[in-house]
Amino acid sequence: MKLILFYATDKPYGEFSNFSRHPIELDGVVWPTSEHYFQAQKFVGTTFVDDMRAQPTPMLAAQMGRRRDLPLRPDWNDVKDDVMRVALRAKFTQHADLRALLLGTGGADIVEHTANDAYWADGGDGTGRNRLGELLMELREQLGENP
Repeated sequence: MKLILFYATDKPYGEFSNFSRHPIELDGVVWPTSEHYFQAQKFVGTTFVDDMRAQPTPMLAAQMGRRRDLPLRPDWNDVKDDVMRVALRAKFTQHADLRALLLGTGGADIVEHTANDAYWADGGDGTGRNRLGELLMELREQLGENP
């Protein structure tokens, strides 16, 4: 089984990272990156959503989204995977080159490889959940069935 590891945006398959500079449009709003959108959804219904979209880099958006002095929506753990699905679908359907890159991975396992995250990534040692990789593979299958 072929394995595709990704993390840094300047390395192979870095486009799979939510930090890649591929804007997405959802509900008439343009987000600089899927990371900006994802982090902002933690604060739906507050002014922090617009503050998040205005962050100059995805790293600053991520840092703001991880702040726990801001009012995190109470259902976040229940909806975060679906929010990520929405962001990924927008990113990989609004950018033809990314769609082709994802579909070009065939049946390979896609793994976000970093010790920095044990939920969205593999934890660096394979013990993490790799939810981002799993959702990318799920999307690849859906896009392959409905070209």
